[in-house]
Amino acid sequence: MVINLKLLTYLTIITFGSYIFYLEYQNLINLNLKNIAITKFEINKKNNSDFKLEEVIDVDKEKINKEEPTLSLDKKEIIVSKGETLSSILRSFNLSEKKIYEIVNKISNFYDLKKLKINQKINFYLNNNEVVQKIEIEKEIDKTLVINISSEVFIEEIELEKKLYTISQEFIISESLYSDGIKNNIPQSILIELIRLFSFDLDFQRDIRTDTIVSVSYDTAEIVENNKLKYEDINYALISIDGKKLEYFKFTTDEGFVDYFNREGKNVKKSILKTPLDGARLSSNFGMRKHPISGYNKMHKGVDFAAPIGTPIYAGGNGVIEFVGNNGGYGKYIRIRHNNEYKTAYAHLSNYKKNISVGKRVNQGDVIGFVGSTGNSTGPHLHYEIIYQNKHINPMKLKLPSGKVLQGDELKRFNKEFKVIYANHLNLLYE
Repeated sequence: MVINLKLLTYLTIITFGSYIFYLEYQNLINLNLKNIAITKFEINKKNNSDFKLEEVIDVDKEKINKEEPTLSLDKKEIIVSKGETLSSILRSFNLSEKKIYEIVNKISNFYDLKKLKINQKINFYLNNNEVVQKIEIEKEIDKTLVINISSEVFIEEIELEKKLYTISQEFIISESLYSDGIKNNIPQSILIELIRLFSFDLDFQRDIRTDTIVSVSYDTAEIVENNKLKYEDINYALISIDGKKLEYFKFTTDEGFVDYFNREGKNVKKSILKTPLDGARLSSNFGMRKHPISGYNKMHKGVDFAAPIGTPIYAGGNGVIEFVGNNGGYGKYIRIRHNNEYKTAYAHLSNYKKNISVGKRVNQGDVIGFVGSTGNSTGPHLHYEIIYQNKHINPMKLKLPSGKVLQGDELKRFNKEFKVIYANHLNLLYE
């Protein structure tokens, strides 16, 4: 009972003390506010001006805001000259070699600096002490890299605002698809894609005749910031020769591949390309041969295509990257798994296309790497292999199976989508 009485007494004293402290604290705050207001009132009274407490507070806020330092950066536009690199440009801004290395190293994770072109613009932003704080580099027509420089380097990739619209055009060939397309203001990139699309079915030197009709629908993006145009995918393409029509519609398959199919749902592409690069010369065939380095007779499990270093190499078919990296005598090497039966391999590359990695999906015709002479190689060429059921086969004698044929629910979805694409094309063409 005595213990409880003592406890109650202590609690009462603590509560009362807290209450007294709270009252005194409030009085102190009010007193300070009154003193501040009176002081300001007296100052204003001497100036014979009206006084309001709210006005004093507002004036003080404005004063504080004005006194806050603001960071203003001066923009300096640099135009890349012949022989200049980003490193050499950065040195002109008196950056340390350590900082230049850090900047270049960080940027290389986002952008291949070898792609810097003569007359390309780079924006530098400097503070009042002429120290670089920010750099802007156009990565693509619709993407900008922003490099913020402080104690560390931070990089942000910004996608520029775009206005998207669809264009439909039609023309008649009198000379060639390419030259007549240019005359009819078809973008060069769209014409190249058209030629690639129909190259599975047409020999453009022999099959194309005068009065051949070409009709195409494609997406275009206008970049709001710079008014540049970026030409996107073809939606619909038609070539009509003497009334015989070849037409293809863009469609995203259930596996996530963007591809092209005719009205019956048959894919435009064959499943595997025999030659995965342009303008190459067959320099070594499939089969037994005397190895040019070891001197021994050895099975050559693929074919070699001689081509200049840097020539783009295309994916032989739709598939998933299964291996990318150094592979012994193959040098820099890529292998693609196309389905449960087919794989293709590419060896002696000089380099890989940016963002090519294991697990990445690729479409037939996508650039995956570039011709080189790495590994056991006597000169620049592509060593190309086709593997069927884990056995190497001769690409030149391959009987190419047809590409994907849509079925079931996927075919139903395609039938709905291609009708919408065709209707939109006609509306744009004849409106």
